[in-house]
Amino acid sequence: MKRASEAAEITHFHGDYFFLSNFYPSTVEWEGEWYPTVEHAFQAAKTFDLDERRAVQYATTAAGAKQIGRQVNLREDWEQVKLDVMRDLVRKKFRDRELRAKLVATGDAELIEGNTWNDKTWGCVMFRGEWIGKNWLGKVLMEVRAEIAFL
Repeated sequence: MKRASEAAEITHFHGDYFFLSNFYPSTVEWEGEWYPTVEHAFQAAKTFDLDERRAVQYATTAAGAKQIGRQVNLREDWEQVKLDVMRDLVRKKFRDRELRAKLVATGDAELIEGNTWNDKTWGCVMFRGEWIGKNWLGKVLMEVRAEIAFL
């Protein structure tokens, strides 16, 4: 893995940096239930319907959880709470000592969730040589990295 001090930015969360992805296997707790990935928990948090949450929770893959999450009865306050939910789940993921060390090892590299599926809210897409998007996942990861850097 390239030392983060050598990297001005990390633009894809796969390979050596897969641990930054919400699809990375990392058990997290959300409202008293355990989920195999942040993606599972995040998708389940979109609804208050317990049956829909269970369907997301038991999806065999993070991609499957995401697909189910697109079909749940969205809670009315989702747009207001989704960023705080993501922040909480990412913090929980990086309580793990090994993952925390990996995140801190990214140094001051800008974390950009570059993608090809056109997610310009949680990530960015490359357009005419520059990253376009809000990159909320990258920003949350950098915020958590700053919080834990001195633990």
